Amino acid sequence: MKKTRELIQENLKMVDLVIEVIDARIPVSSRNPIIDEIVKDKKRVIILNKSDLSDKTENQKWSDYFAAKGSLVLIMNCMSGGGVNQLYKLLAKEQDQKNEGQIRKKPLRMMIVGVPNVGKSSLINRMTGRKSTQTGDRPGVTKGKQWLTLTNNMQLLDTPGILWPKFEDPKAGLNLAFCGSIKDEVLDTATLAMELIGVLQAEYPAELMERYKLTEISETPLATMEDIAGKRGFILPGKRIDYERCAHAVLDEFRSGKIGNITLEKLSKQV
Repeated sequence: MKKTRELIQENLKMVDLVIEVIDARIPVSSRNPIIDEIVKDKKRVIILNKSDLSDKTENQKWSDYFAAKGSLVLIMNCMSGGGVNQLYKLLAKEQDQKNEGQIRKKPLRMMIVGVPNVGKSSLINRMTGRKSTQTGDRPGVTKGKQWLTLTNNMQLLDTPGILWPKFEDPKAGLNLAFCGSIKDEVLDTATLAMELIGVLQAEYPAELMERYKLTEISETPLATMEDIAGKRGFILPGKRIDYERCAHAVLDEFRSGKIGNITLEKLSKQV
């Protein structure tokens, strides 16, 4: 994290604006406060990515909220390319403003930032028109800085995903883990999945029941998890629940949107 922070600080003066990619399912938890501290008043474009996985009504509410705070905002699906044309139009306007009255026209220079696994690499590949950076549904794919030339000759600096060392709000850490921004290898997946089930049964019970063919929501997340395991046949010899297998199924299906369009951080409960 220290190296990435220094990289951003050292290169910030070289760019005209910062593109911050966040996960639309967790618009608060996927914004590293350190980025705010470093970027300060530099012009910023906020990309609400993974909009295909999140609640569309909440997407618009968050977009309006960030716009009211002074940022340029786009709702995007970087994996499919949804919203890329709108981003190009926005950047072209910024470049025109930069070169207004100038004899020698200069390309717009940008920096892209965000926590791990929010879709920065997918966005870059769409903007460059080729697979110039690795992508993956896991954190830590981008390792160092990369200057890239876009199809319109604009310049883009990619930076590694940056997490903060300590979460002031434990819910932020959980939300990032739910969405895959923290490596599963360092987590207790069974407990994590049970925590997610608790959130879903409180906020999106209909989607949870529909996905796992449940007739009702149990009183506790653990009981609901056991009901899901029973429906899916995640049973070990001796009729024991296979919690690990159930956990991986629930987490994978949430992250891929199979449970439904879900936003874990609703604006009304965050602001």
